[in-house]
Amino acid sequence: MALPNLTKAQRAEALVKAAAVRKERGEILAGLKDGKVSLKEVLEREDTVVGKTYVKRLLESLPGIGKVRAGQLLNDHDISERRRVQGLGARQKERLLELFSPRG
Repeated sequence: MALPNLTKAQRAEALVKAAAVRKERGEILAGLKDGKVSLKEVLEREDTVVGKTYVKRLLESLPGIGKVRAGQLLNDHDISERRRVQGLGARQKERLLELFSPRG
């Protein structure tokens, strides 16, 4: 599929929009790592910023979870490494929330 020809103004607008999305996604993932936001709060968001985030990247943003552990979790729960948050099923979300829910 060929990319559409964009004018300079359209290209500049698209770059600004993409930068804003990356910044928002970074803030969400940083909040998750710092414990300011819970995994449940992130998964409940209905916007495209979270929806288009890879699940592996989301898991890697959790405190104490690195690349290897995130990969193991995805494998253990039959989630593709290329799966985005919007593509998770209800059961997959439930399992992830059970794993990372605060224990009291």
